[in-house]
Amino acid sequence: MANHKSALKRHKQSLLQQSRNRANRTRVKNVVKAVNAALAENNLENARTNLVSATSVLAKAAHKGAIHWKKAARKISRMTRAINAAAKKAQ
Repeated sequence: MANHKSALKRHKQSLLQQSRNRANRTRVKNVVKAVNAALAENNLENARTNLVSATSVLAKAAHKGAIHWKKAARKISRMTRAINAAAKKAQ
């Protein structure tokens, strides 16, 4: 355990940031799951609206450093491609 005042403060700050990052990563998982669930049900309108919110959540998590920015871009890209493929197949 830290003994210096500054080290104690850094430890406390790291715990707060750890809990924020965990919350952001959980939020990311939930919005991705919502898009995938809508795709599984062939509900394209719901999938598109969920994709808009998922894009926002992923971008914010990447900006805050909770996830890597390339991981956020990859997830957005894959969800968009899946929705576009489902829309093309539905025509």
